[in-house]
Amino acid sequence: MIKRHIRYVACLATLAGAGIGCTAATAAGPDTHVVRPGQSIQKAVDAARSGDTILLTGGTYRESVRMTKSGVTLRGVGPSTVITPGPNSNACARAGSGICVEGTDGHPVEDATVEALTLSGFAKNGLWATRTVRLTVRQVSAEQNKQWGIAQERSTHGTFLDNTVRGSDNAGLFLANMTDAEGGAQDTRGTVVARNQLEDNRVGVTLRRLRNLTVSNNDFTKNCAAVFVVGDENKPRGGALTVSDNFVHGNNKSCPKADRLPEVQGAGIVLTGTESALVTRNVVTDQAGTGVSPFSGGIVLFKSMVGALSEKNQVSGNTLMRNTPADLVNADTGKDNTFQDNSCKSSKPSGLC
Repeated sequence: MIKRHIRYVACLATLAGAGIGCTAATAAGPDTHVVRPGQSIQKAVDAARSGDTILLTGGTYRESVRMTKSGVTLRGVGPSTVITPGPNSNACARAGSGICVEGTDGHPVEDATVEALTLSGFAKNGLWATRTVRLTVRQVSAEQNKQWGIAQERSTHGTFLDNTVRGSDNAGLFLANMTDAEGGAQDTRGTVVARNQLEDNRVGVTLRRLRNLTVSNNDFTKNCAAVFVVGDENKPRGGALTVSDNFVHGNNKSCPKADRLPEVQGAGIVLTGTESALVTRNVVTDQAGTGVSPFSGGIVLFKSMVGALSEKNQVSGNTLMRNTPADLVNADTGKDNTFQDNSCKSSKPSGLC
């Protein structure tokens, strides 16, 4: 009780002038650990208990942070709290990521939160998460990271809300069943990706071998492709998810071919090898493909790179304008894909609008 009271008084004394509040702690309640530039975030994370908050004041922190405990919140004060690469002092830094939230098989990290900070310039990922339940990533800026801005695998019930991701060499936001093995799609149990700004990435959002999640009310621009929903021959197949109410505009960056993926440019929402996905109420404008990329167009269905067909997908109630080679493109021979009540001018084949 005395230790917690002293920490709280010290926090008030040092931060009152900066206008930053602190959370009072009780003997049985959560605690707030305040960290300033030059101090170790990792030490505060290691000292935290479930329910505690690590509060990072404004400034630059040169380190990577590994979170393995449930119920811990890592919070900055907004974009002025910046985490950039530092010494290879832990496994997260050696892996080239900024923040790693890592559970284990049978012992996931539950109810962790990362919010209100910037992750910039990492060799791999701004934020990497694996084996988590109810992870919340909110108001995070991930900028100029070499692989993924924000990424998660083997996880359920995630929330990715109000983030800004720019300049990722791969996907801005990447969600997958697993990244190091093949297997059927994972039920994410209602993961939500909403109100994010995805700009100048290779792909704004990639969903790989996942089911039961929603991507809604996001803004996608200046990416090579806005959204990739990816399935394959594994069972269950990726799909049974919703992409709705997004603004997809001017995703005309050109990206050269990569492993298992040809050149990408001018691609809006792409479904490849998926089943039973719903794409609805999106506004999709001004994707301008060059004709080289097979994914170019407003909303595109395309068989997967391993030949798996897209089936039983529904594209309905979308507004599409000025997309080339067409607003709607069905380049898949899968069965029972439907296009209904879309407002558009052109399609391949004709008759989809």
